[in-house]
Amino acid sequence: MPPRDREHRLLKISEVARASGVPAATVKHYLREGLLPEAAHKTSRNMAYYDPSTVERVKTIKRLQQERFLPLALIKQVLSEGASADDLTTRAAISRVLARARPDEVRTRAELLDSGVKPVELDWLRQIGLLTPELVDGEERYGGDDLALLRLLGASRRAGLAPEMLPASILAEYVAAIRALVRTELLLFQSGVSPRAGQQLGSLTEVAATLSEELVVLLRRKLLLPVLSELESSREPARSDRRSPKRGATRRRSAKF
Repeated sequence: MPPRDREHRLLKISEVARASGVPAATVKHYLREGLLPEAAHKTSRNMAYYDPSTVERVKTIKRLQQERFLPLALIKQVLSEGASADDLTTRAAISRVLARARPDEVRTRAELLDSGVKPVELDWLRQIGLLTPELVDGEERYGGDDLALLRLLGASRRAGLAPEMLPASILAEYVAAIRALVRTELLLFQSGVSPRAGQQLGSLTEVAATLSEELVVLLRRKLLLPVLSELESSREPARSDRRSPKRGATRRRSAKF
């Protein structure tokens, strides 16, 4: 298609702004943040034309900002996955709950290694996805829950839980168990709370996310000793079986002598 015909059908930034009711400066900001598709056609360095569908995209982004109070980073992430507005609201609410307890500090890989973190553990935790560092100027930077996890592991080491007692690899079993728990929790939320929440979805999501975290801690506390008793009981027959042959063998040896 000739450029002139394409330019006639496509829209300039000013036209996208006018059709969407959003300032041109804001549209350009969305473009810089990667929230909008690239220009469908460029005639020069400073002149570009965009598909008309960009107008609706701009309207959606602005609406999610104003009505759902979602940050642009989250809007970008979820729009790229084709999620609904309710999905966006749920993610934003959960993100707010998680951010309350997340450390603000940031440490580089070199700083962590200097503090005593073992490189093999650092690399293994990253490999299984428990650590997701940012790469800044070619340097790994760890913060938030990544840093909290490393500090917890370090505290356990200082308290006497040596690597042979509590290897980092054991966290893979924790991840598998907790992933199943979180999946159940979210499926229950999606089937029970989300369809009935309406305009309260964001606030109810925050309540549910906070409640579930406290509930898991409480239930673990309630179940720890009962489950320990079950494990101890299940070992008793094995202990008796192991002792019996030894006693029999002793008697046979005594008979020989």
